Amino acid sequence: MQPVSSQSARHAGILAVAFLLLFVIPLSAQSLTPHELSPAPMHEVVDDFGRTVRVPPVPSRIVSLAPSLTETLYALGVQDRLVGDTDFCDYPPDAQKKTKVGGAINPNLEEIAALRPDLVLVTKEINRLDTVRALETLGIPAYATDARNVDDILSTTQKLADLLGVPETGKSLAAELRSRLNALQTSLQAIPPTRVLFIVWTEPLISVGRDTFIADAIRKADAVSIVDSAQDWPQMSLEEVVRLQPEYLVFAASHSDSASRDFDTLANRPGWRILDAVRNRRFAVISDAVNRPAPRIVSAIEDLAHQLHPSAFPQAPAPEKPAGPATPKQVLPATASPARIAGNLLTSAQENSCAR
Repeated sequence: MQPVSSQSARHAGILAVAFLLLFVIPLSAQSLTPHELSPAPMHEVVDDFGRTVRVPPVPSRIVSLAPSLTETLYALGVQDRLVGDTDFCDYPPDAQKKTKVGGAINPNLEEIAALRPDLVLVTKEINRLDTVRALETLGIPAYATDARNVDDILSTTQKLADLLGVPETGKSLAAELRSRLNALQTSLQAIPPTRVLFIVWTEPLISVGRDTFIADAIRKADAVSIVDSAQDWPQMSLEEVVRLQPEYLVFAASHSDSASRDFDTLANRPGWRILDAVRNRRFAVISDAVNRPAPRIVSAIEDLAHQLHPSAFPQAPAPEKPAGPATPKQVLPATASPARIAGNLLTSAQENSCAR
């Protein structure tokens, strides 16, 4: 009978092990699961679309869908968290090394998802709401900004600093930029504004409307645009420009010699020499930083003020012009329709020249 008893003992041992495997170990594993799988803490913020967005307290993997946002991240010193940006994000030069996810209007959502971002930054002007909604569907939080004037640019810089967990850096940067603008206004307060035509495109002739951040930047340089339009990118006729007679023509370009060529091209066109500004070669060339609502725009404002009002700065050299993007200026065919040009301007003047 002893063999039977040993066999029973072995069966009892097997059952005990099975019991441990079925009940004790799973219970132990289950006790670890809530800790291991608990989602990272999130907090809610309201973006400039008016949307409530849940983001990590300190986002660590960021994708930027606008060159101005990329510039701002570098200005705040958080570029190491930037894992991807657009094809047009080219300043500072290091931004060109980041993984590219396409353009701002039609980014590659698969590329974005593959980067596993915990935050995507967009602008209300050039990024589509459809893109934001698609990112939401993928479970990727997207935060939108909207800078319509220079003060908005500074406040947006502070908002992004708060969002990214570097509030003191944002406060210091915004204070330094405001101090420079205040010093500029002090130097210019006794000088009447110069009437200018800011030229975005030459054929057809396109300028900027009064409610754009570029027009506001012009005003802060103690100038005023002759264009009083509610459209952001109004098309002008030469007859209207001749009637208004701007004192200066203003160009923004990646390289100063390209803007000089633009001026020479205009001067050789029929009708343009009627303008006093053309006959007297009164034109200013500033960095295309003026086309981007990012902290670097303050340098462009200072540059323009020095060129238009040199007498206000008798002892101070003109500020060094910020380096422009490495990519050449985009060329549009002369036969392009205004609608197509406007669409391209949102990617050229706002992305390549790199706005918003």
